[in-house]
Amino acid sequence: MTNDDVLTTSHKVSIYHNPACGTSRNTLAMIRASGVEPEVIEYLITTPSRERLIELIHGTGFSARELLREKGTPYAELGLDNITLSESDLIDAMLAHPILINRPIVVTPKGVRLCRPSELVLPLLENPAIGDFVKEDGEVVRSAN
Repeated sequence: MTNDDVLTTSHKVSIYHNPACGTSRNTLAMIRASGVEPEVIEYLITTPSRERLIELIHGTGFSARELLREKGTPYAELGLDNITLSESDLIDAMLAHPILINRPIVVTPKGVRLCRPSELVLPLLENPAIGDFVKEDGEVVRSAN
C-alpha cells in the first residue's frame, strides 16, 4: 500500500487529533502556520473505521504495536504487552479504546506520519517554511525560511 492509497479524504491535509494532547495541539498549530486549514478528526469522538485504521497504520510504516500508546491508556490493564497478540488483536483493542491510538497522525499528499515530536509534520507540508515556531512548552522549532 502506498501513501496515495491512504489519501481517500477530500482534504489535502488531515490530522487525527486529540485536543487534550500538547503534541497534537502543536502539530495542528504548525499545519495552520503553513497556511493550511486541515481536516481535524478528533479520533476519540470519531473513531476511524477498521479499514481506515489499517490504512493509517500501513501508511506510517509502523505495525499496530508500534502505533499503540501506553501512557494514560488501558494498555497495561488490557494486557497489550503480551507479545503473542496478533496485529488484528491490537487493532481490535485500538478500535474498542481509541485512546490507545498514538497521535497525532497527519495525512498529506506527501505521506502519512505519526508526528511525535510535532516538528515531524514539517516535511509533510507544501509550505514547511513557517519560521520560528514556539511550542506550548516554550521550545523553539526553527524551520527553513
